[in-house]
Amino acid sequence: MIRTKGSLEASISKSLTQWEKDFLGRGSVSVKTDILRDMIIVTLKGVLTPAEYALCQKDEGRISIKKVRCELVESGRDALGELIQEIVGIEVITLHTDISTKTGERLMVFKLATDLEKTLT
Repeated sequence: MIRTKGSLEASISKSLTQWEKDFLGRGSVSVKTDILRDMIIVTLKGVLTPAEYALCQKDEGRISIKKVRCELVESGRDALGELIQEIVGIEVITLHTDISTKTGERLMVFKLATDLEKTLT
C-alpha cells in the first residue's frame, strides 16, 4: 500500500476527531494535520464550549479552563500515542499540547522516534 503525506494527514485528522467524540464527549469544529519531519502537528479549532468561552472572560476562569482541558488530554495521552503509532507505524516519543482560551484552538505536537516525512511519497 502506498502511503502519501496527504492520506496520512487526513487519516490522523479523522481519527483524532473520533477520539475527541469518544473520549471527551464532543469533537472540534475542524481539524488540520501537518506532517513535518519527525513531528505531527495537529490544529483543532472550535474546541471550547460557549460556557467555557464565558468563563474565560476572567483570569480565574481562563486558568481553570486551561488546567481542566490539559488534564483531560493528559489522561488520554497513552491512548493518543497508541492511536498515532497505529496509523503511522512509528513510536510516539512525546506529546506537547496547549489550548488558546482566546480563540478556542488547541495545538497538539506529536514527536516521533524517526523522521516520518522522509518515508512518504
